[in-house]
Amino acid sequence: MLIKKKITVVVLLVLILGLVQGQSQPTKFKPAIEGDWWTITGQPDLGNFTGSKQQPVDFAVWQAGDGSWQLWSCIRGTKIGGKSRLFYRWEGKNLTDSSWTPKGIAMMADSTFGETAGGLQAPYVFKEKGVYYMFYGDWNRICLATSSDGKNFKRHFNKTADPSLFSGPLSNTRDPMVVKVNDTYYCYYCAHNEVDTHKKEPQGAVFCRTSKDLKEWSEAKIVSRGGTALGQTQWYAGDIECPFVVHLGDKYILFRNQRYGKDYLNTQYVSDNPFDFGDGNDRYMVGQLPVAAPEIVWADGGYYIFSLRPGLDGIKAARLRFE
Repeated sequence: MLIKKKITVVVLLVLILGLVQGQSQPTKFKPAIEGDWWTITGQPDLGNFTGSKQQPVDFAVWQAGDGSWQLWSCIRGTKIGGKSRLFYRWEGKNLTDSSWTPKGIAMMADSTFGETAGGLQAPYVFKEKGVYYMFYGDWNRICLATSSDGKNFKRHFNKTADPSLFSGPLSNTRDPMVVKVNDTYYCYYCAHNEVDTHKKEPQGAVFCRTSKDLKEWSEAKIVSRGGTALGQTQWYAGDIECPFVVHLGDKYILFRNQRYGKDYLNTQYVSDNPFDFGDGNDRYMVGQLPVAAPEIVWADGGYYIFSLRPGLDGIKAARLRFE
């Protein structure tokens, strides 16, 4: 009888130890800021379009063909009209340089192609086989532009002669980013309902669509919504903005934004499944960082994180590690 009890205790200890190890394992992929931040950009001079309350917001960072580093940011609150947004460009010689060189307005919405006036949002760029692909939002759709040098982009037109790839299933489809795993592209983005407290559908969610050729895209899947982040947002559906996913080993780390400004906040989740970071729960949540609209870049053998400054008056950078 005593032997049986000892065996039972040993089995329970093994099970408990395994459970604890299983629960703690994702924390190895918890992101952490390493060292000090440095300022990349300030407020741009937009000439006649400069607004007294303009703000650099969602942005993209990448290395162009000549080795220079490019940063395009959506500037909102300008005098351009419509939704008040356009893309502005900066250039840096080195990723670790401060005060990158302003290069002027890079792109504005074109209603000729169905884009909402002043509605450009959140660019994201990656390079493959000598071509730079820029995904961006036009207020209601995810669109595509391409470049051969990583500086000069032209809209990539589909069969209906416009640059859109897809939209929905909710409103204000925006904030795309793309991860390629093997031969499949995963496009993460967000969207939300129109304001209606009586709707039973989710206010907003992070979605994912996949493609083999960047032309045909799958149906949208909800990959993250709700949880603790929902109660930490500044505005309706603001808890699902600016999704960014890092593929690290066999893990996927999702950065999901809740707040801009002086109280900025971003929540991170780690999952084995690129389609599941928690639906209405914090099952995969591993941490939170005081950053906004982060962009993660791998360069020179390490990770860098870019974030909006708390005053929404520029963009800063720091080194990033996964603990």
